[in-house]
Amino acid sequence: MINSVNIRRTPKWRCPNSHSACTNCSRTSKRVLLMLYAVFICLSLLPAQGTPRDALLNWMNQIAQQQLQQRAKAIGEIHTIAQAEHRKKWVRQQMLDDMGGLPDYHGPLKARVTGQLRNSSYTIEKVIYESLPGIYVTANVYRPNQPGRYPAVLLQAGHTQEGKPEDQRMAANLALKGFVVMCFDPIGQGEREQTYSRQLDAPLAGWSVPEHIQMGAQAQLIGQGLARYFIFDAMRSLDYLASRSDVDASHIGAAGCSGGGALTTFLGGLDPRVKVVIPACYPASFQTLFATSGPDVEMLLPRFLASGLDTADFLEMSVPKPWLLQSTKHDEYHFSHQAVRLVYEEARNWYSIYGAQDKVGFMVGPGSHGMPLVAREAVYQWMIRYLKSGQGDYHEQPVEMYTNHQLQVTASGNVKDEPGSRKLYQFLRSDFNARRKPGTLPELLAKLRQLKIPTDRSAPKVEILGKSSDEGGEIERIRFESSPGIWLNATLHIPSSPGKKPAVLLLKGGNTFGLMPTASMAEHMAKSGCVVLEMKPRRSQMEVHEGPFAGDYVTDVQANLIGLNLPAMRAHDILRGVDLLAARSDVDPNSIRAAARGLSGIWLLLAAAADPRIGKVWIDRTPYSLRAALDHSMAADLWDAVIPGFALHWDLNDLVKAMGKRQVIWTDPTNWLRRVVDIGSSYQYRYVVGDTTDLGNAQDNAYIQELLK
Repeated sequence: MINSVNIRRTPKWRCPNSHSACTNCSRTSKRVLLMLYAVFICLSLLPAQGTPRDALLNWMNQIAQQQLQQRAKAIGEIHTIAQAEHRKKWVRQQMLDDMGGLPDYHGPLKARVTGQLRNSSYTIEKVIYESLPGIYVTANVYRPNQPGRYPAVLLQAGHTQEGKPEDQRMAANLALKGFVVMCFDPIGQGEREQTYSRQLDAPLAGWSVPEHIQMGAQAQLIGQGLARYFIFDAMRSLDYLASRSDVDASHIGAAGCSGGGALTTFLGGLDPRVKVVIPACYPASFQTLFATSGPDVEMLLPRFLASGLDTADFLEMSVPKPWLLQSTKHDEYHFSHQAVRLVYEEARNWYSIYGAQDKVGFMVGPGSHGMPLVAREAVYQWMIRYLKSGQGDYHEQPVEMYTNHQLQVTASGNVKDEPGSRKLYQFLRSDFNARRKPGTLPELLAKLRQLKIPTDRSAPKVEILGKSSDEGGEIERIRFESSPGIWLNATLHIPSSPGKKPAVLLLKGGNTFGLMPTASMAEHMAKSGCVVLEMKPRRSQMEVHEGPFAGDYVTDVQANLIGLNLPAMRAHDILRGVDLLAARSDVDPNSIRAAARGLSGIWLLLAAAADPRIGKVWIDRTPYSLRAALDHSMAADLWDAVIPGFALHWDLNDLVKAMGKRQVIWTDPTNWLRRVVDIGSSYQYRYVVGDTTDLGNAQDNAYIQELLK
């Protein structure tokens, strides 16, 4: 489908409104708003793009849809240009606040051309420049061979590992049609891989998306969205284009697909220098997008829905700039044409306030996620129409194609070998050091309350799912309600001895070869006379496999979008487990302890710092510092521990200090690649058992006894 494009062949497209004359299609503002609001309400009451597969996702999706309903109501109250202009200013500031602002840097690009490829029709220049100090960007610039001053197009790459060569065919065709075109490597792609290993000759993280996941968690650690750096790179690329003598800086367009479609959307909304915007396979409404594994980390802004925003806001704050939204009939990555159409319909109505509704187009191409020929030719046509006064042929031509290595800008194929080059984690660490400000203990406790970690200490609802018994007591399989609608499965080990007993809350999981499994720990503690609650805090069943270090990042990102924090919610779940134990008649509420292994030790520290009822804590194989996650380019499962901006003021040792005189037994602290590190006498370390298997549990038994003392 396409709107407002004059096609000179017989297309298989229709007006999105099923009208025969697309360019004349219009409706009154009030009628469209009522229709859109009604559609939105219907969508919000039904499962979006497939039923959410688990309770946590369903619970968060309900919150997301409520936030989107509130936004729809606000949009529905805007009828005048003055009202629209007021919202545009608010939206822009809100977006900047959510991502942590754009870098305040205006230094020289230090651009240089390292080589060129020339054929009979166009020339490709190999360019490198600095976006931020030490942050190098590699790019190819396609220009006509004839001298002159041309309009320009910035093409954003999707998630191909090679980056800039992805859009080579489209860039070459635009050069043939009289444009200067720039394709650059996004961070983590092409010559900008962040975890590149010379020994492997490949990135340690696997490929670009896991690298983005790593960088996104590190940026969140200091209160920033990773998108700010992608956007800033694109803006600096515009700086370079505008500085060229062969570019007419008043006529610049932008286009891209998938991850490139997201960056094109952000750039089109935030940078007025872009005069035409064509995002493909991205600009979908979160009305349907939220309940999926969704966009990748750099394709989102933190707190986006909680801030009252949706994708259409990027279009609406740039009105009357021309936009062509592209989708495909069978997009397999959740950016369905139905979801894109929601954005188109709302934006077109918004544009009608300005009398510019025909400047918003929408098309659906054949096939799966990508830019088929019909989509590429629509890009050529819109760029010709709005940047060249309609003068030119939009049909795609055969072009000479170059390999990735031929298009390489640097001598080694990686910017890390450039003098003074820095990886993004190094820039983030420097930024952290410049902005860090120690917080006080009262401020820390206030932060934990703000995160809603403490409970009201009421007994949660409990359902018994099954029972069994042995000579030592009973085992109950239960589930209990942590938050309204959030039920957690757990196991209670209940000794047969009479009277009130000490209790232990034991977080399941984190089992490591050579260590006592948590289930065996629970049995051992119960035999020692403790009531033991084995539990696992809330988690999604969403399965997204992006390498061994990504963790439960999708659910963390979704929680962030709606203004919640998953590590904090998990700490709250732990305290609801404490509430359950404290309410039992067979438990001494003044003798409750807790233990956890791995990342869950961080959730337990948050809970124990917030609630003095946890009298003693044992954490094992847990990273010793949040801030240490900024020391390297990779950090395993970091998303499962990040509270945005928390590390600027506190670290894990501050949570220990907040516990006062309560004891913390911390064994085998690790770095962020799960390796035990020797960092001092405050921690306890195991010796290696190896094949002396008859002594395998001796050390863990000693730690258990120390916990139970």
